[in-house]
Amino acid sequence: MMIVDSQVHIWAADTPERPWPAGEAARAHQPTPLTAEVLLEKMDAAGVARAILVPPSWEGDRNDLVLAAAHRYPKRFAVMGRLSLEAPESRQEFLPLTRTDGMLGLRFIFHTEKQQKFLTNGAADWLWPAAAAAGVPLMVHPPHSLPLIDAVAARYPNLRLIIDHLGLVRPKLDHEAFAHLPGLLALAKHPNIAVKASAVTDYSSEPYPFPILHGYLRQVFDAFGPKRIFWGSDISRVRHPYRQMITLFTEELAWLGDEDKAWIMGRGLCEWLEWPVSAA
Repeated sequence: MMIVDSQVHIWAADTPERPWPAGEAARAHQPTPLTAEVLLEKMDAAGVARAILVPPSWEGDRNDLVLAAAHRYPKRFAVMGRLSLEAPESRQEFLPLTRTDGMLGLRFIFHTEKQQKFLTNGAADWLWPAAAAAGVPLMVHPPHSLPLIDAVAARYPNLRLIIDHLGLVRPKLDHEAFAHLPGLLALAKHPNIAVKASAVTDYSSEPYPFPILHGYLRQVFDAFGPKRIFWGSDISRVRHPYRQMITLFTEELAWLGDEDKAWIMGRGLCEWLEWPVSAA
């Protein structure tokens, strides 16, 4: 079974030569940057074959570091990149960026009050038809705006969307974290929506094997099926060992069959993003 991580951040230090946007330093998941090479060591130790690199927000809307890593290690990394929704030049940059070698699609976050407004003030209106027409998959994190994504999926049935982190948002834990679940499950009616079961252990206050998560994960599985659930770690911020995040799915969820696990742990993501498995 090939294990593919659907979300990992790598980043470089904030330096005068490559500065971060002002005020972003406190948002970094760790005080020391996570490099591609250190990430590969962690992946090898945990048995992870490939990973999707997602540029972190604290570096701004840039893709240079993740694309360089994907070019150095094309069998291990691919990129879901960043692009500003507000910058006038983004509409012209969209297609060339998404056709860049190593880039499989784009990711957009809508979890802050400012970012939520992009879904209602017109800032994101150009994105959905552009991505649908170009066949570019999008990862989105809209934990407070799931009905709006429901409408987008219905309007653009050819647009492939992935909901980050099962729609979970920090700092909520346990049952409180999953209070939104009916809204997420309602999206399963759209065949063009999949979900990332990424960083889920961070939403449990219990020790491994996080029993409070099992029932909620079963509901997601029953709604979306194994081909539209993509395991991921978000390893730079999650406080649990890499292997525990994997074995939660591969060893602790007794209702998952071997074929289900193969889809959830990597095959489904690769097919959804059109990342050829033969390259692994």
